[in-house]
Amino acid sequence: MMQPDKIILVSPWVTCALIGLFIAWPLYLLCKKKWRSSASNNNRNTAPPDWSIAPGTAAEKKQSFLHAWDPRLKIATLFTFCFVVASLDALGTCLAALLISISAVLYSHTPWIRVRKRLVAISGFLAMFLVIMPFTSPMVEDETILLFPFLSALPFHMYGLLTAVLICLKACSVALLMEPMFGTSSLTVSLQALQQLGVPAPIIQMILLTHRFIYLFQQEANRMHRSMKLRGFSPKTDIATMRITGNFLGMLFIRSYERTEHVYEAMLSRGYNGVFPVYTQHRISVKDIVTTGGWLITGLALLLFDASAQALWV
Repeated sequence: MMQPDKIILVSPWVTCALIGLFIAWPLYLLCKKKWRSSASNNNRNTAPPDWSIAPGTAAEKKQSFLHAWDPRLKIATLFTFCFVVASLDALGTCLAALLISISAVLYSHTPWIRVRKRLVAISGFLAMFLVIMPFTSPMVEDETILLFPFLSALPFHMYGLLTAVLICLKACSVALLMEPMFGTSSLTVSLQALQQLGVPAPIIQMILLTHRFIYLFQQEANRMHRSMKLRGFSPKTDIATMRITGNFLGMLFIRSYERTEHVYEAMLSRGYNGVFPVYTQHRISVKDIVTTGGWLITGLALLLFDASAQALWV
C-alpha cells in the first residue's frame, strides 16, 4: 500500500478562514452582478452589439497578423495547437501555454469583456474540479496530504489539487484561443473556411442560421416582455404568473416559427437553392505559411519541454 510522504494537520483557524472565503466569494460575485445589472438598466437605449462582425476590423483600425492570416490555416493551426495544449502534463508548460494564449488575445485586440464572459462561462465547471478532485483523487507515492479538522475521513491530496490546477490551466488556454481563432474574422468568412476544411455544408448553414435566429428570438422575447410590463404584469410566485409565463412561451414559439417561415420565403425569393453563395476567395501567402510554421514550432517546443519535465520528475 502506498504511503504519503508527508501528512500536515491544518489549524482550525485556517479551516474557518478557508470556509469563510469559500462562502464570501460567491456572495461577492452575486452582489457585483446585481450592481452591474442595475447599472446596465440605465443604458437600455444603447444598441446591442453585432457579434457577426469581428472585433478589430478595418473600421476600428485594429489590425494584426491574426487578422491577415488565412482563415483556413488559422483555424487548422490553432485547432491543432489546442490539442497540443490538452496533451500537456507539466505545470510549467501549462503556464507557458496560458501565457501564449493571453498574448494571442492581446495581439488580436479582442475586447476583454468578451474574454471575461467566456472564462466566467466555464468557471463554475472548473471550480468543481478544484473542490472535488483534491478529496477524491487516489493516493500516490510520496505525496503531501492535508488533514482538516472534522474532515479526517476526507484527506486533502495535493496531487489531486495539482491535477485540478492543470485541467483549469489547459481549459483556460483553449478557451482563450477561441477568440483569436474565430474573433479575428467575420462569421461568414470563418464558416466558409470551415467548409473548405471539410465541414459539411448543411452544418455550416445550420450554424449560420442559428446564430442569426438566436438574436431574432431574443429581440422578439424582449419586445413581448416589454409589452407585458406596460400592461401591468408583475411576476410573482403564484399560479397566475405560471399561467402567464406559459402563454408567453407559447406565443414566443408561435411568433418565432412564423418569423422563420417569412425569412425562408424571403430567401427563396432571392434565389436560395440550398447553397449560400461565396464571395470571398482566400489565397495562401508566404506570410501565412511563416505564421503557421511559427505556431507549429511553438507547439512542438511545448511538447518537447513537457516531455523533458516529465522525465526529470520521473
